[in-house]
Amino acid sequence: MSDTTQERTAYTIVGAGAIGGTLAFALARAGHPVTLVDTDRAHVDALRTHGLVLVAADGGRTSVPVTATTPDDFTGPLERVLLAVKAQATRSAVDWIAPRLAPDGYVVSVQNGFNEELIARLVGGDRTVAAFVNIFADVAEPGVIQDGGPGALVVGEPGGAPVSDRVRALVADLQSWGPARASDNVEGYLWAKAGFGAMLAATALADAPMADLIDRHRPAMARLTAEIFAVADRRGVTLEAFDAFDPGPFRQGADSAVRDAAFDRLTAWLRTQPKDRSGIWRDLAVRHRPVEVTTHYRDVINQATDMGLPTTLLRSVLDGLRELEGAPHTMSEARLDALDALDRLAPRSAGQILPADEQAEAVLRRLEHHREDMVADLAAYTARGSASDDLEALDACLAWLRQWLDQRLGPPETEEIIPRAEAGDIMIRRYPARGATAADERPVMLVGHYDTVWPTGTLDDWPFRREDDTISGPGVFDMKAGLVQAVWALRALDVLGLPRPAVTLVLNGDEETGSLASHEALVEAGRDCRLALVFEGAADGAIKTARKGVGLFTLTVTGSEAHAGLDPTAGASAVDELARQILRLTELRDHAAGTSLNVGVIEGGTRSNVTAGRAHAHLDVRVATDAERRRIAQALADLRPVDARTRLEVTGDWNRPVFERNEEVAELADLAKSCARRLGHDLAEASVGGASDGNFLVAAGIPVLDGVGAVGHGAHARSERTSVSEMINRAALAATVLTTLAEK
Repeated sequence: MSDTTQERTAYTIVGAGAIGGTLAFALARAGHPVTLVDTDRAHVDALRTHGLVLVAADGGRTSVPVTATTPDDFTGPLERVLLAVKAQATRSAVDWIAPRLAPDGYVVSVQNGFNEELIARLVGGDRTVAAFVNIFADVAEPGVIQDGGPGALVVGEPGGAPVSDRVRALVADLQSWGPARASDNVEGYLWAKAGFGAMLAATALADAPMADLIDRHRPAMARLTAEIFAVADRRGVTLEAFDAFDPGPFRQGADSAVRDAAFDRLTAWLRTQPKDRSGIWRDLAVRHRPVEVTTHYRDVINQATDMGLPTTLLRSVLDGLRELEGAPHTMSEARLDALDALDRLAPRSAGQILPADEQAEAVLRRLEHHREDMVADLAAYTARGSASDDLEALDACLAWLRQWLDQRLGPPETEEIIPRAEAGDIMIRRYPARGATAADERPVMLVGHYDTVWPTGTLDDWPFRREDDTISGPGVFDMKAGLVQAVWALRALDVLGLPRPAVTLVLNGDEETGSLASHEALVEAGRDCRLALVFEGAADGAIKTARKGVGLFTLTVTGSEAHAGLDPTAGASAVDELARQILRLTELRDHAAGTSLNVGVIEGGTRSNVTAGRAHAHLDVRVATDAERRRIAQALADLRPVDARTRLEVTGDWNRPVFERNEEVAELADLAKSCARRLGHDLAEASVGGASDGNFLVAAGIPVLDGVGAVGHGAHARSERTSVSEMINRAALAATVLTTLAEK
């Protein structure tokens, strides 16, 4: 090694992908000692064997020697670190860097997104350097980087501090790559790149050149960028132009002719680049791995929410990219056509609310666009058996639900898992309000259960099936489709930027066995809620505004045994007495008042030649009013034996209180009916004999709208069915109810 090379500054580049590899090549070719650290063992092995190879636009290959290692094999301290990992890997990478970083060392974020704040928290602000990069490179194969042509690279101190000596020295070294420069406004470049990058992210929804897609969908691309720049403007950021991208014409209110000229320049420049598709597209279509943009736009969306600014199109783009992570073959320009349609419907500025009919139309279109995604979610959920008596299956199902909820709605503001030893655990998740203006700021409770009546193993001979519009399978109607609808209702509102109230989502795992272990926690979670929506199945499409109270009782008769043949008068038959009492019990029925009493199981005696010494009857009682509940309770307490030699005992209790259609329930029903009319259909209401967890909530004084879940039939039977089209309609109904509640 020459004396000149020895004097060159050494760099460690963590993340040897497109950006890290490009900069490493330039620095190493200029004589800087470069160590590349990457978790991809095959990539590291290739770098060690063949050096770092750069493929030019004309196909020519050049190699430079570098030191390459995995994090586990790395030894020694770190001084000057260029951090080039994906945004979602920033924390884990900096956790590895921090204990190895020299006191006077620093970390430069040559990444996409806003990562400096996190880096500063972990290594200190004085050891953090901000940077902006716009490099169109790719990893072609292990050890090989496809050159992306010239771009922009700006370095500065974080927080807009004056350019320092270390920044000047770093820029001088990085000019070995290209036109690197120093600036005291790196933030302005990062926010400008966030707008430009959102357009590139949107092009990954389809398999076509970036320039062509941006050109064909200019209005949506402009709105997408303007949503981000509105946040930057509110923060007081001065946006900076770079390469062929000028942010000014893409801000809200910009002159349309000036914007078109900016589009012309941008698309013409993109067509000169060696690569015509984004790195995001490559991550999805080629590498089949998660994309980073969903991570580095999270803060933008959170800030916009806090500021009351819409991010309708940005949310939709990120939503689509998450879907493509699991199904890249569904890339299609139709996704950008849907973005165009969304652009025409979405609010134009902060504080602007779409008319109610247009809100409903936007929600319905959004959900219809994701019809197959909803079906896929229901299929995956149904495939998780969750019998009420199988604790292991319930635990596994709840674990899947937590992961799925994070994927569909993002992490909750808070989560509480309440363990239950003899039943499924209870999950309570709270999500903050978005854009709500209602005077009542209390959350809306969304209620469901994840247990089913179907024994473990049912899926073996009766799996999820779809035939045209009909879905069958264990639990699809009661009530797995209901939860899928609730989640997609929230998702649609968030993606569309429509307001919604704060939400408390409660799921229990023992509803089918009476909620004995969960009803107290359920009621407690609802005490600070404005109302509850229960996503149980509908009654032939109708919401449920009244449910009967349920009593489960056992009448036990004790007599005395004797030989029925040798001494037939000596004993006192418990079976005879039970028969007489059953006749009395049937007299308590009053169908006109809504009271039913069913003697479902009777048992007694030991042998046919023995006078029965004991007999039992198991009763199911349903009452429509609390007055009837009191009447039945008193009648059971007043039972007396006909044969004085026998003794009666009534055990059990009211499993669920009566759910009566009170004034608040009626108001909620009227609200739901008006929302349904906005969606183009009428909504009926019904009183039903079956009970739900809504019974407990109404009895505790919490207004309830029940039966807002699936439309179908066959609960608890092999005929269980639900409708795909009605999943869309009911999710739209729930979303419309929620967004209406956010405003009144």
